[in-house]
Amino acid sequence: LLCSEGDLAEELSQTVLGRGGFEHHTARRLEDARLMALAARPAIVMIDRDLPRADQLVAALREDRSTRSLSIAVVARGEIDETELALLEAGANAILRLPAGPEWDARLNRLMAIPQRRQARFPVSFWVLAAGPMFEEPVPATGLNLSENGMLLETRVADLDLGSELEFDVRLMGGDKLGGNGHVVRLARPAQYA
Repeated sequence: LLCSEGDLAEELSQTVLGRGGFEHHTARRLEDARLMALAARPAIVMIDRDLPRADQLVAALREDRSTRSLSIAVVARGEIDETELALLEAGANAILRLPAGPEWDARLNRLMAIPQRRQARFPVSFWVLAAGPMFEEPVPATGLNLSENGMLLETRVADLDLGSELEFDVRLMGGDKLGGNGHVVRLARPAQYA
């Protein structure tokens, strides 16, 4: 699904999306994009950064249970713009800078292979290791969803930054602990971190 007032299909014609036999749907308005995402269930949603209300489109796709798991990439021209952070915070998976280059195919293939997230609520304890405030005690949080690539945490105890390194424990049924580490790659809603 290509969401732009311009012709994104032409700009993406030399990528896997243009050469790979993909069927394109184009939406020029937010309302059309939401309906097409529901109807077509696209492999990826490509949103032009300059589309009016692009951040609202990303947020709407993430809030709707039927479109929440779609892979969303924002395409941008020129220099980095402050609106790009708002798009990532709203739930975009990546920003891809035009013109499309040879590295795009690998990135697009990874984005189209983003695993499904499973909705759940489970207790999590984590420690902040770097790139943010340090805590001597574990911080309580709730895991809201989980995929093989990460989880969405909610905590009102810590104010985390992008890049904060975490070490975490999840208590499994039966009392066993599952531990791991990672870093914050997306600031979701207030007090939610992926």
